[in-house]
Amino acid sequence: MAKAKGDKISQLKTMKDYVALAIVDAKKYQKTNIKIIEEMIKSNLPGVYVTLNRPYENIKAIFEKEKIDTSKVIFIDSVTETVSGKVKKRDDCLFIGGPKNLSDLSLAMDQAIMAIPKKDKFLFFDSLSTLALYHDINVVAKFIHFLSGKMRVWKIKGIIISLRRDKDKELIDELNSFCDLTIDF
Repeated sequence: MAKAKGDKISQLKTMKDYVALAIVDAKKYQKTNIKIIEEMIKSNLPGVYVTLNRPYENIKAIFEKEKIDTSKVIFIDSVTETVSGKVKKRDDCLFIGGPKNLSDLSLAMDQAIMAIPKKDKFLFFDSLSTLALYHDINVVAKFIHFLSGKMRVWKIKGIIISLRRDKDKELIDELNSFCDLTIDF
């Protein structure tokens, strides 16, 4: 597995299909997520944004503020229903019950990826660190192994975000073997 050098985000744009693990400092987290999505969209790629951290409405507002066109993005939100108990149906978002239900999360990703007719597309998974709050490390590793396999079958650009935290180091070391590229931000 390769480590990204030079302009890290440009490297993501030029590779065909891959599974990339992006390790981000907490201070750069939101800025890095915005930059990656912005670059994918500038490359005219449709995609799926899976959020385990922030509600859809919040992410959508951030992207609008940054003037990022999300018309080609399908969101999967595992936050809103968990914290508010109710969701308002949206054409561009699948709401699931929360990060604990990995089956629902997997089904939603399948549905969203298959709903995009274009061959070239991306899946942005935010984040590994949040998943680790809800599940045992072994469960997280198995799920990410499963997800990376799905990304390869789908032949997409897959980006998995993780915060750089000491307690996640062992998990990240294990996940490196599932990924084509690790990027340190």
